[in-house]
Amino acid sequence: MFGNLALGSNSTRMQFLSQVIRLPHAIAILASLLLSACLGSVSNIPTADIPPPKNIPIVRAPALGQQWVYEVRNIFNGELVDILTETVVEIGPRVRIAREGKKSGRLPDEIQGPWGRIVQDPHWTPTQVFTKPVPLWPEQFSPKWSGFYQTRYQVLGNPENDFYWALGIQVKSWNRVKTIAGEFDTLYFINTADNFQSDDWFRMVSNRRDKVWFAPEIGRWVVRESFGEYLWLGSGGWADSNLEDYLRWELISWK
Repeated sequence: MFGNLALGSNSTRMQFLSQVIRLPHAIAILASLLLSACLGSVSNIPTADIPPPKNIPIVRAPALGQQWVYEVRNIFNGELVDILTETVVEIGPRVRIAREGKKSGRLPDEIQGPWGRIVQDPHWTPTQVFTKPVPLWPEQFSPKWSGFYQTRYQVLGNPENDFYWALGIQVKSWNRVKTIAGEFDTLYFINTADNFQSDDWFRMVSNRRDKVWFAPEIGRWVVRESFGEYLWLGSGGWADSNLEDYLRWELISWK
């Protein structure tokens, strides 16, 4: 979902920014500031570092009817992309989460199996179906913990081929985060997927990043920011990279 929305004129501006980084440092900073003014922006999410909890938090177990509603914004220009509602509709060995956008309508489901390990991930476009589930959040909630996972994935509806996927998870800190839905104590971590194999054969190299503020009390993230870039066949290097959308999911409500 939402992984490859058109950026319009902003895409051209971001390609310009990739050229700017090769200029002298002072000029690059100035150009970046001017470009930011042109693009618009989303407001920063208020966060504050907090000490790790004395007792390991328990992640809320899934139950039918649990629901999370997110405001999805394009960080490049501040545009409201959609209002996304995610609802638990099936529990058991696998947990199925139905997803619907106010603008986009019905979207592919998310499937976990077991809870906390994702089998079908619609977060990026196209939806990925993993041959071996990967964690949705860190296996340990200790600052500086990290993990690395390798698997393969198929594209939903196209099981003829599978592709290499590797995910790194790095815990950064515990943060108190203020969102539209309220304040939450969260585990802040970063997901890194470098040099994964794309289903698009013309992509030579693909990288993706997620910044996640995960609240155990709701069993879900309260803020998630995702960014990706890739090189086409024959491109000259990362200065000529193509950008996927830079999107933010911010929690509006939950139950």
